[in-house]
Amino acid sequence: MTVTQRRGRKIMMTPGELDEFLTSQRTCRVATVSKDGAPHVSTLWFAWDGTSLWLYSVVKSRRWTDLRRDQRVAIVIDTGEEYDELRGVELSGAVEFVGEAPRVGDLYAELDVPETLFARKNFGLDEMPHDGRHAWVRLTPDKIVSWDFRKLASM
Repeated sequence: MTVTQRRGRKIMMTPGELDEFLTSQRTCRVATVSKDGAPHVSTLWFAWDGTSLWLYSVVKSRRWTDLRRDQRVAIVIDTGEEYDELRGVELSGAVEFVGEAPRVGDLYAELDVPETLFARKNFGLDEMPHDGRHAWVRLTPDKIVSWDFRKLASM
């Protein structure tokens, strides 16, 4: 994982803050490039394993079609209502498709950790339920930009 950030270094998250934030948040916004070059943004739940962001996407979605054609993606996870509460992370890079599509639950060791994290975080289960409509996409980001406006109070 590369954390490079030129501007806003004073408000960027430390590696520990970044990991805690990505582990605790549930929802992200995923920006893909459509066939005509237009951006498409959609919302998904995710899991963070400390290195990669895992998305469990419907395989018959515009997002999935966009990613199959062009693996480049930008993902934002943020929170806060008031200006001095705003926190967030933008991750970008190219995704990889992992496991069968759609996922029916065949044994796939590389999915053990993300499926356990995702199931516990989003469903309160120890095992991932499979519906035969979703599949896994992994983003190991090339670039991460973060902000925590709560740090402005101490400046």
